Amino acid sequence: MNQQEDRLGRINAIIEYLHGSPQRVNKIFVQKEKGHYQLAEIIRLARENHIPVIFAPRDKLDSLCPHHQGAVALVAEKEYSRLEDLVSGEKPAFLVMLDGVEDPQNIGAIVRSAEGAGANGLILQERHSAGLTPAVASVSAGAIHHLQVARVTNLSRSIDWLKEQGIWVVGAAGESPMRWFEFDFTLPVTIILGSEGSGLRANIRKKCDALLSLPMLGQVKSLNVGAAAAVFFYEVVRQRLLTSQKK
Repeated sequence: MNQQEDRLGRINAIIEYLHGSPQRVNKIFVQKEKGHYQLAEIIRLARENHIPVIFAPRDKLDSLCPHHQGAVALVAEKEYSRLEDLVSGEKPAFLVMLDGVEDPQNIGAIVRSAEGAGANGLILQERHSAGLTPAVASVSAGAIHHLQVARVTNLSRSIDWLKEQGIWVVGAAGESPMRWFEFDFTLPVTIILGSEGSGLRANIRKKCDALLSLPMLGQVKSLNVGAAAAVFFYEVVRQRLLTSQKK
């Protein structure tokens, strides 16, 4: 699939997706100047399904899909799962949550590492995320089709729900004195990774049971979020393999 194939510009096609596969729609751009009566139906269905609607000038929509009819829908490579589906396995949960990670290259790399490390699933926010675009699928090298991905409206409320299920929540934070290996990852856990520029938001940090860091011993002050993610994920693998060998 090329970069244009995840963009729908025909009104009827968008409405069909919203009726039949709303979980595959990442977001919808609606032309500010357009007055087509069917756009109201698109907006209504999008809001019912908690899909972000962005009102933008015509030239923005033209750049996304030249032959649009007043709206452009960005469609995911696969259908999203429910958050509840990610914690229904027998093994201790191993989830990954992204807070404001918007670069498709990074999301794709994180998906690939998470799937390779045996994670149960990935949690994305509806806004401030690239979604499951063809670019993400390409970088993941097919891993996206083997990893469940949930899209949630509010990360903070989702963290509260995960904690109610007995799942610990740890965040990656470079300034923390607690190192990445100083947590018991044999417990059910969700690892939260923050945006490329500013890291975890303050309200998300406060929700974490622990903040963990990777020491930077060279001149570079931080790792790319995709590289940092792999280190955290394989610490989970290391600890759980050691535990299983002792049984």
